[in-house]
Amino acid sequence: MRDDDARYEAVSSRDARFDGEFFFAVVTTGIYCRPSCPAVTPKRVNVRFFVSAAAAQAAGFRACRRCRPDAVPGSAEWNVRADLVGRAMRFIGDGVVDREGVGGLARRLGYSARQVQRQLTAELGAGPVALARARRAHTARVLLQTTDLPVTELAFAAGFASIRQFNDTMREIYAGTPSELRAAAAGRRGRAGAPSQGAGGGGRSAPGGIALRLAYRGPYATAEIFDFLQVRAVPGVEEVRGSHGTRTYRRTLRLTYGSGIAEVDEPTGPRTRKRPPAGLVCPAARGADGGWLECRLRLTDLRDLSTAVQRLRRLFDLDADPYAVAERLGADPALGPLVAARPGLRSPGAADPEELAVRIVLGGPPERAAELVRAYGKPLDAVDGGLTHLFPTPGELTGEEVAEPVRTLCTALADGTVVLDAGADRYAAERALAALPGVGAKAAAYIRMRALGDPDIGDAGEGGEGGPAGERAVAGAWRPWGAYAVHHLWRAGLLPAGELSGRELSACAGALPGRAEEAGRGREAAPVAVAAPVG
Repeated sequence: MRDDDARYEAVSSRDARFDGEFFFAVVTTGIYCRPSCPAVTPKRVNVRFFVSAAAAQAAGFRACRRCRPDAVPGSAEWNVRADLVGRAMRFIGDGVVDREGVGGLARRLGYSARQVQRQLTAELGAGPVALARARRAHTARVLLQTTDLPVTELAFAAGFASIRQFNDTMREIYAGTPSELRAAAAGRRGRAGAPSQGAGGGGRSAPGGIALRLAYRGPYATAEIFDFLQVRAVPGVEEVRGSHGTRTYRRTLRLTYGSGIAEVDEPTGPRTRKRPPAGLVCPAARGADGGWLECRLRLTDLRDLSTAVQRLRRLFDLDADPYAVAERLGADPALGPLVAARPGLRSPGAADPEELAVRIVLGGPPERAAELVRAYGKPLDAVDGGLTHLFPTPGELTGEEVAEPVRTLCTALADGTVVLDAGADRYAAERALAALPGVGAKAAAYIRMRALGDPDIGDAGEGGEGGPAGERAVAGAWRPWGAYAVHHLWRAGLLPAGELSGRELSACAGALPGRAEEAGRGREAAPVAVAAPVG
């Protein structure tokens, strides 16, 4: 949404579809908000619009305490875009600026620091330092409100270089000192009768971990994504507890400063915001305008908090825009019934791209990857239910005893021939993967879709550049949301599990109309997830 009048219309109707897509600020109050803020709509003359929260902060506006605009889902645009700005935003979200500075970000992107600064400022109204600062401030607020960690230690855990910088930033963005923010959160919990998340933690988070809500926009097909992850869970690294509708997905995480265990709950009931009072609500939403997944994180080093959260968001595809997906795919006569039957179907990503690549190339059922974990993975200091190990790093899988093609892949990952980090060049990574002996185009396309979180697939493998025109047309009709089209086809049993080639997609599209109607009426094949690959 580029037109300010259209943005103001979204603000007037409190349209949650645009939360995270843009922010608005009120010059008379000095506060910035998300579009769905429940406060009285300000006069148009007093409103300014920003592409990012960091830009609003840089312009001198403070975050609204009522709608908490820093807690909204991220923009789906950064997942779609493969240019410098899109890649930079994914890197910043993964904490690269905090760890390596602007110079490290520029090196990873292959541009000068000046070019990166100029392009980000031109498009987002803020440079990499300001964007990273907004991320640190949000992390600090979460820690203040969910743990009893001493403020001095918390500041460095959130990534601030000094206590003074931390205090100044919190006052500027949230109009309060860290102690005031913590006291206000404790007061809200007291009024609600809820204990502090950090109570009894001796200055740490509670034994159950740091409790978070992972927000998403629009409808969210929760059962389908938990089904997908459950049948692919690698014993020792992942597990899913509970029965359908009340499941908890658990996994170990290897992070920059340490390790962690993440738990994400399947909602037992609707967790959605109320619909806006008027207009601009996509019919595909089925009454849902966003919600959240309950999450708990137990980290050996709290500096990894924001990175761990971002990786879980990629795994559960929480920054997706289901309205844009439904608008594009729902217009396709073949896919329309499938999209209507499953609003909010997501395209799961990966918590660890290199781990997923190894699992895909290894192939076979999850137990095969579990054997690799038991042989080469680092054991946890203490077994936690079914979680026993961290998945081995590529450097641990380069020995002669490791079977091909896993050894070749891990050697390429370890020496940098193949790069699968958050802001990697997706096309270059796919080409490098496909060129490795034993990997091939299909596995490379699947890795690009999940490990690199690319929603724009369908031109890979046999249907890629130079493929038959009919195959390219099928892929083009679904762009930039080809990954979601593939998941709809997989889920309905209309496309073989793991198949991404243009030839299969073209054949499937030709057979869709009749079978799609059956799927829309509920007469569908068993979910293909049962026969899905290990990844």
